[in-house]
Amino acid sequence: MNGRPISGPSVGARTRSGKGVLALLLGVLLLVVTACGGGGDSDSGSGAGKGKDKDSSRTDTKVSQAVVTIAPKNGADAVRTSGALKVTAAKGKLTEVTVKDNEGNAVEGEITDGGRSWTPATHLAAATEYKVHAVAKDTAGRQAAEESAFTTLTPKNTFVGTFTPEDGSKVGVGMPFSVRFTRGITHPDDVEKAITVKTEPAVDVQGHWFGNDRLDFRPEEYWAAGTKVTVSLNLDGVEGRPGVYGKQAKTVKFTIGRSQVSTVDVKTKKMTVERDGKVIKTIPVTTGKPGYDTWNGRMVITERLKVTRMNGETVGYGGEYDIKDVPHAMRLTTSGTFIHGNYWGGGAFGNYNASHGCIGLRDVRGGYDGKVAAAWFFNRSMVGDVVVVKNSNDRTVDPDNGLNGWNMSWEKWTA
Repeated sequence: MNGRPISGPSVGARTRSGKGVLALLLGVLLLVVTACGGGGDSDSGSGAGKGKDKDSSRTDTKVSQAVVTIAPKNGADAVRTSGALKVTAAKGKLTEVTVKDNEGNAVEGEITDGGRSWTPATHLAAATEYKVHAVAKDTAGRQAAEESAFTTLTPKNTFVGTFTPEDGSKVGVGMPFSVRFTRGITHPDDVEKAITVKTEPAVDVQGHWFGNDRLDFRPEEYWAAGTKVTVSLNLDGVEGRPGVYGKQAKTVKFTIGRSQVSTVDVKTKKMTVERDGKVIKTIPVTTGKPGYDTWNGRMVITERLKVTRMNGETVGYGGEYDIKDVPHAMRLTTSGTFIHGNYWGGGAFGNYNASHGCIGLRDVRGGYDGKVAAAWFFNRSMVGDVVVVKNSNDRTVDPDNGLNGWNMSWEKWTA
C-alpha cells in the first residue's frame, strides 16, 4: 500500500460528470420551452393564430330548449282512431312530423299554430300500429326529437257501405255514386269526409244524405261523356255512430259512356231519344192512365232485365195485374216504375195511356224481335241513362225514389 487516499480521484470524477448531465438537461428544457412558446419578437402573429384555433375547435354542448310531446304516449293500446293523435312543441317549433303504419303508409297531417302543433288530416285505421317521429328546433337552431309507437282500437261493432255503380263499370251520364250503409249514421260529416271523389276532367262533385243510411254524390249537371271517376272509400276506423266503426278501405273506378237522354211527353205519347245531343229516334209510347199517372221528372235507369215478372201486389195494386214475362224492362224508381216492352197493349202506343204508371213500348211476347221499339231502345240503353217525363198530371218523382237526385236543385243538394 502506498498510503494514497483511495476515494480522492473517484469522487472528483463523479462530480464533473454530474455537472455535465445537469447542463445538458437544462439545455434541452430551454429548447423545448422556446419551441413551444415562440420567440419574444414574433408574438404578435402567432398569438392571434393561437386564439383563433382555440375558438374554431370549441363544441356547443348545450341541449336544445325545445320540448316535443307526442300523444298518445309510447306503447299505448286501444287508441281512438280520431282525436287522440297530436304532436306539440314547447320552447321551439316543429320542423318535421312523420306518422306511418306498419306497412309504411304515411298519414297526412299539417303543422299549425306557428309550428307548435301537428294533427292528422284524417282518421286513423282501426287495429293498426303507428310509429311517430317528430323534430323541433329552439331559437338557437338546436334540434330535439321524440318517437312513439301505439296501436289503435279493435272495434266490436262495425259498418260497411254497399255502393253503385260497380268498380270497372261504364255507365250513363245520369249515374250518381250512391252508398248505402249497413248501420244508421249519426256522425255524417266524419263519414262523408272519408269518401273522396276525383274526376278526369275535373268537376265539382258534392254529396247529399238521404236519411241516415244513404249518401249520393253527383256534379251539378249530368256528367260529361267520357269522364273517368275514382272514388276512395276510406271508411276503416271512421266512427259512424257511437262505438260503431267502418271497416272498409276500397277504391272504385267507373267511366261515363256516351250521353243518352230520352224525353217522354205524356200528352203527345211519344219519346224522343237524344244521343250526344242529337235526336236519333222518336218512339210512340203509352204511360199511366188516369189515376195511375206516371211520375214527372228526371229518372235514371238503375237495372236492365231482358225479362221479368210484374205483380201489382208488390207495388200496392194487389190483384190488378200479374205478368210473368215482361220483356226488355228497365227500372226507373225503387217504387216500381219501369220503362219496358209491352206485348198486350194493342193500339195504345202513341194513342192513349193505359199503364199503371210505367212507360210501355211496343214489343212481342218473348221479346225475340230485335226490330220492335222496346228491343231497339233496350239494346241501345245502359244503366245510368236518363229518362225524363214531362206533362204528366202527377207530381215530380222524389229525389230518393231511385237514383233520381237530379230532381233536387243544386242549392238544396249542397245545403
